[in-house]
Amino acid sequence: MSAPHITPQKKRPRSTEIFSRAEQVLVGGVNSPVRAFRSVGGGALIMERGQGAYVYDADGNELIDFVCSWGAMLLGHAHPAVTAAISEQAKKGTSFGVTTELELELATLIRDAIPFLEKIRFVSSGTEATMSALRLARGFTKRDLLLKFEGCYHGHADSFLSQAGSGLATLGIAECPGVPDALAKLTLNAPYNDLAAVEKIFANHGSNIAAVIVEPIAANMGVVAPAAGFLQGLREITRKHGALLIVDEVITGFRLHNGAAQQLLGIEADLTTMGKIIGGGLPAAAYGGRAEIMNRVAPLGPVYQAGTLAGNPLAMSAGIATLQELKKPGLYERVNVLAGKLATGLKQALSDTKSPAQLNSYGSLATIFFTEKPVRNYSEAKSSNSKRYARYFREMLDRGIFLAPSQFEAAFVSAAHSESDINRTLEAAREVIASICSNDD
Repeated sequence: MSAPHITPQKKRPRSTEIFSRAEQVLVGGVNSPVRAFRSVGGGALIMERGQGAYVYDADGNELIDFVCSWGAMLLGHAHPAVTAAISEQAKKGTSFGVTTELELELATLIRDAIPFLEKIRFVSSGTEATMSALRLARGFTKRDLLLKFEGCYHGHADSFLSQAGSGLATLGIAECPGVPDALAKLTLNAPYNDLAAVEKIFANHGSNIAAVIVEPIAANMGVVAPAAGFLQGLREITRKHGALLIVDEVITGFRLHNGAAQQLLGIEADLTTMGKIIGGGLPAAAYGGRAEIMNRVAPLGPVYQAGTLAGNPLAMSAGIATLQELKKPGLYERVNVLAGKLATGLKQALSDTKSPAQLNSYGSLATIFFTEKPVRNYSEAKSSNSKRYARYFREMLDRGIFLAPSQFEAAFVSAAHSESDINRTLEAAREVIASICSNDD
């Protein structure tokens, strides 16, 4: 398969013109910071449509998409079953502000796949899910402190914007103005994969810690796998001290198999948050867990949380169609085979060129870090050469490959990608990595 003609990123005239107009009415021209592409340069992309594993920008360029709406599009873009479900529901109504049977159907599909989620509450975004889970944990334990991990991003609620990786790391923001010091002091940070640090924090503050929140596989400092025993250790420590364990599966939920990453990693959280894939590309997220905890949420209990568009029928329809597709035999096996081929090929390209870089991958998530040392936590991720990543991003884009416009994010393989897509991506990557290694920054 020959590569399509690609307009170099700096010469995308229609995208440039649209973005220039957007800057006059949207903050920074965007509605989410990393979309501005400032850390990788060359100007922002303007997308017009997607189909399967491909997206098409405003200048007509076809790109193999490994951003996949930041992991949400596991089935690829405009999947027939999902678009049909959305269309049929749209004819019946787009929002009622009253419960529909669709909410029950999607919740049942999720619980069937993840039985320890005894009760579920739908919200509209991953930030809402994690924010609500933390409020519930505080209400249930009657404690105030939160322990999170440096580089793990759990949305943009005030309590999570300390050493939060992801977009903040991309933009070089260490701490976020607007978060009151009094509230920031309620959040404690530990290095990811460092149980000794967690034990020390609990020794000093254990009776006041309401919850520990963690990504089971970090994907917002780039992909970092949990060390052996790390998650199990968190489970033991939280139980010992009466704190709740919140596992943030907004990215990993239904990504690695038909269920939660926790089921593969051998733990069960008290509360779990999900998003992205369960909405099939529409705004939907959820938090859930043990019934005794979830029953503290209004209207059954005093912990208040609400949302006009929570359980929106369009989003529920898209989620139901997506989860039904994910039950089909062989889907995850095929995705993981393709992802494995991509990871193996990238590692070989790095090895052949003796590139000072690491490839971290887990299932269908992967990140190249341009650093000589292994990356096991946020501090090590930040040692990466972001200028090299920016060059890698731009040169891959000019070859028709769309990767995350940030060193601190993941690439995602979808069920819509083909073997030829992977082959073309590896061919491009070998050229780019060789070029980068032969020319110092």
